[in-house]
Amino acid sequence: MELNEFLDILNKGETVEGGSEAHKFMTKLSFEAMKITSELNGKYHEPEEIRELFSKLIGRPVDESFGLFPPFYTDCGKNIHLGKNVFINMGCKFQDQGGIYIGDGALIGHNVVLATLNHDFAPEKRSSLHPAPIIIGKNVWIGSNSTILQGVKIGDGAVMAAGAVVTKDIPERAIAGGVPAKIIGSVD
Repeated sequence: MELNEFLDILNKGETVEGGSEAHKFMTKLSFEAMKITSELNGKYHEPEEIRELFSKLIGRPVDESFGLFPPFYTDCGKNIHLGKNVFINMGCKFQDQGGIYIGDGALIGHNVVLATLNHDFAPEKRSSLHPAPIIIGKNVWIGSNSTILQGVKIGDGAVMAAGAVVTKDIPERAIAGGVPAKIIGSVD
């Protein structure tokens, strides 16, 4: 299986059956990602080196305005898409197989989890995975220790309070918080 074929399966939202060719390819990509993130997280790097390693991880160049404070973790990397002036703080974990799209000017706080896969609910199919993208709009701020689940779209200018568990779409300029996250205000 080739990378583009694998990403096409995921980006169409097709189920990845446990033990399938796509599942085995996913495992291969996970080990490649672990190798790159180990290098990224294992010692100090200048900002240019961080951008170079992150570009290698995602398979395309990142803008020179991109900022990241390691450590950073992902079990794929190849389906992360970044706008300009994106900043990702320490300890974030991106499960990006289903696609993570981060708009210009987004700020991602410490220890944020972005999870684009879910396991099948049926016990006999539990190893099967269901992908759906996470779309983060422009100038979004995701507070520390938030978790954004598969299929969620966060509108431009929205704010996720620290510790939010976001299970549903959030409109533009909304402030959301809680478990599960609910609208608690708006950006004026």
